[in-house]
Amino acid sequence: MKDSVGIDVPVTRLRPLRDRKVTKREYDRIVASIKAVGLIEPLVIYPDADGYVILDGAQCYRAMVELGVEVVPCILGRQREAFTGNRMVNRVSPVQEHRMIEKSLGEVDEATIAAALGISGLGHRLKKTLLKQLHPDVAAAFDAGKISRASAREFTHVKPQRQKEIIRAMESYKDYSTTFVRTLVIKTPSHQRENRGRKHNPWDKTTQKKNDLLKKLAEAEQKHDFYSQLYRQYTVDLLRLAIYARSLLTNQRLREYLDRHHPDIVERFESIIANVRG
Repeated sequence: MKDSVGIDVPVTRLRPLRDRKVTKREYDRIVASIKAVGLIEPLVIYPDADGYVILDGAQCYRAMVELGVEVVPCILGRQREAFTGNRMVNRVSPVQEHRMIEKSLGEVDEATIAAALGISGLGHRLKKTLLKQLHPDVAAAFDAGKISRASAREFTHVKPQRQKEIIRAMESYKDYSTTFVRTLVIKTPSHQRENRGRKHNPWDKTTQKKNDLLKKLAEAEQKHDFYSQLYRQYTVDLLRLAIYARSLLTNQRLREYLDRHHPDIVERFESIIANVRG
């Protein structure tokens, strides 16, 4: 916020400018969120007499008082009339909440997220959409904890009948790993695949990996051909050099001259000839 600074203020010096009415459920969620992960955004305040009025965050202030918090992080606005309220309204749509939960699961455990949102049955919320896309046998295995959420998502790439075939194969081999599911999904014929308008699917990834592998293989073959040709050329050049060196050393008059005046050259020529013989 322009023309503002961050400060820590004792709760005793704060008072709400206006108390926006919220439902008990909304307020309980605010309390649960602060209790689980702390205050996410500071309150917005403005100097007033010997304290500060809260321009935004009255419900968070109430929750922190209830939780016994003594000092609160705040943003001190310099221009009271420049602030527009309702910046931190604690309302999200079910779709936004679902996405937020799924995104957070990689970093925070389900219990903490459920507490922060003030909800119960987090697993059920996450399963609801997923279960609609699963064959009853697969859904039963998911509910029983035999397959993970990641494995269940793999099933959604194929049609129900193919899902049934895959879950039976898993039961037969007693292998419920995500890797095994993905392998069977990738091997699914095109007419049994489920097109849900997704940007990416397992087959795109497999095709891309195959293309990358073929590209690397082609590059390796080109390098092999280049170095093979280079090696052959070096071998031919070395053979020609050895023949020439031998012809010089077998010339008696030239050999005597080299022995007297250039023994180092004789040694080098003999080394070349020996390497070719080896």
